[in-house]
Amino acid sequence: HNAGDEDTVVQLEVLSWSQQAGKDVYGPTREILATPPIFKLAPGATQVVRIGLRRPPDPRGELAYRLFLQEVPPAPKQGFEGLRVTLRMGIPVFVMPPVAAAASLLWSAVRTPQGQVSLSANNGGNAHIQIMNIGVSLSGKELGKLTEPSYVLAGQSRSWPPLPVNAPPGSVLRVVSHTDAGDLSADVVVEEREGKVPGR
Repeated sequence: HNAGDEDTVVQLEVLSWSQQAGKDVYGPTREILATPPIFKLAPGATQVVRIGLRRPPDPRGELAYRLFLQEVPPAPKQGFEGLRVTLRMGIPVFVMPPVAAAASLLWSAVRTPQGQVSLSANNGGNAHIQIMNIGVSLSGKELGKLTEPSYVLAGQSRSWPPLPVNAPPGSVLRVVSHTDAGDLSADVVVEEREGKVPGR
């Protein structure tokens, strides 16, 4: 929907979505079709976008893609000076498998050379999970919180920026994550190298 007072042109792009080394990775794909690929919206107008899968669902696990909507900037009007901001928005697209699907998180905590603690989560399940925020505590005392919403895809892993917390190797952190599957908690041992402890 165009809530502005000018015409806007929007272009669609669908990319495959995976996670490598704890980061989101996007790539070209022909498995998803989105139409119309480009369209103009008048002020107050609404456009329906249809998305189709061009392959069978995976029989074992969820497929993940991102649909990006990119606003195409118009030619500047005569005499225009300044900066024009255009919209680019990514919408998750998930294709569920024909079997029961759920996420299963496995956490790790690594102490960095700078004395900080870096958290990672590995999803051993066959469906994604969205984590809204993460709280970290030690012996009942809250040490920090991560508030950037993140997805952990099926069979993939995700890392977060290090927390400036005082947690020596061998200490046990309580990690509480607020997710779209409910609140989850895990006791995680801080390692000098990567080490994983199952969530509970």
